Amino acid sequence: MLSSIPQSLRTPAIVLLFLVVLEVTSQAHADKSFEDVRCKCICPPYRNIKGHIYNKNVSQKDCNCLHVVEPMPVPGHDVEAYCLLCECKYEERSSNTIKVTIIIYLSVVGALLLYMLFLLLVDPLIRKHDPYTMPLHNEEESEDVRPRVEGAQGRGNTVLERVEGAQQRWKKQVQEQRKTVFDRHKLLS
Repeated sequence: MLSSIPQSLRTPAIVLLFLVVLEVTSQAHADKSFEDVRCKCICPPYRNIKGHIYNKNVSQKDCNCLHVVEPMPVPGHDVEAYCLLCECKYEERSSNTIKVTIIIYLSVVGALLLYMLFLLLVDPLIRKHDPYTMPLHNEEESEDVRPRVEGAQGRGNTVLERVEGAQQRWKKQVQEQRKTVFDRHKLLS
């Protein structure tokens, strides 16, 4: 797993992995925290009382309207009818899993941002213009193409623009090859 990571990112990746494992193991033995369990009762409107959602941290066996809804909005003789309308659910979550997921997500986003910055810094060094390379087109065609390419570089030198430029050059070469093939075919027939 770590062999696929570049050398410059191995140390931060190892430290991050160590911190995640440390956090998970330290929280694995802890009891359920206050926020990890709750009973949620959703009570609809009843007579002149508006609907309301009640949350309380109680055990699963006490997850009912009588233990969760406080203060009771109805008088004593209407409590049973009101509680029959309420829907109570016991909810349990793992805050450790949520923390680990967020840490992994932020680590991936951070690594991608670092990689993008690395590419932005290294890309100009790699893409130096070599004056000794042979042009692919004739002088007449390169004069037609040059103003458009220089205009594209004036806007910015993004990877997408370079790919589009290469694609346009490739399409032009394919058109030239087709033209020469069809011209030769006409000459032979």
